[in-house]
Amino acid sequence: MDLKVVEYEKKDGVAILTMNYLKRMNALSDQIRADLRTACAEACRDDEVRALIVTGKEKAFCAGGDISGFKFDTASVKKFVRDIIDFLGMMEKTPKPVIAAVNGLTLGGGLELAISCDIIIASEKAKFGVPEANIGLVPGFAILRLPEIIGRAKAKEMAMTCEPISAEEALKIGLVSKVVPHDQLLDSAMGMAQKIISKAPFAVELIKSSINRKMHGEELEYAYESVGLLFKTDDAKEGITAFREKRKPTFKRM
Repeated sequence: MDLKVVEYEKKDGVAILTMNYLKRMNALSDQIRADLRTACAEACRDDEVRALIVTGKEKAFCAGGDISGFKFDTASVKKFVRDIIDFLGMMEKTPKPVIAAVNGLTLGGGLELAISCDIIIASEKAKFGVPEANIGLVPGFAILRLPEIIGRAKAKEMAMTCEPISAEEALKIGLVSKVVPHDQLLDSAMGMAQKIISKAPFAVELIKSSINRKMHGEELEYAYESVGLLFKTDDAKEGITAFREKRKPTFKRM
């Protein structure tokens, strides 16, 4: 495999995918998405692999979408939105169980990546947030999935206030399954993976596909269109420009 910013390790029937794009805090760049796609495909082809773990290096699991080179023309907007949502959908549809071992900061697209996995185990140092409204955007995939996981009111609060929450609060509201000491994170994820792969593989696959059976319908088409339109608003242009220039955005009031 030609992986540039994701490390792939196979251990005891588990594929461990570690994002290593430190200069952008593991932001979901084109390269990270491509590497994760390649790694997931390899893990699914390998009969010795029964489960996957996705994690990050150093202080961040994934700090969000990489908008450093974003362009506002219609073709670029449509491609960016569809690529991101299709990638997250691919993670959900991976037939083998996927555990997110969240090691640190998990924002925006990073939180969306985590919830596209089947189970989230969090380090005590992890923080979760959806800060897109700070720059005039919305978390397109999280808007679809978060209410199902943590309830409508809490999903609205997280998305509207953009305030990050701690690992302990994430556990309390059901966003994560378990919070562990930071130095035990990968061992805990491996322990969970070993419990899962000790069960009948076809039963595990059916459990996943049955619980996910109503996903990937009209809601994704809605996300493609609505988020794509939002990217072309003046507020989004101002928010993204301000983010790049490291200043506070000035949004127009209606």
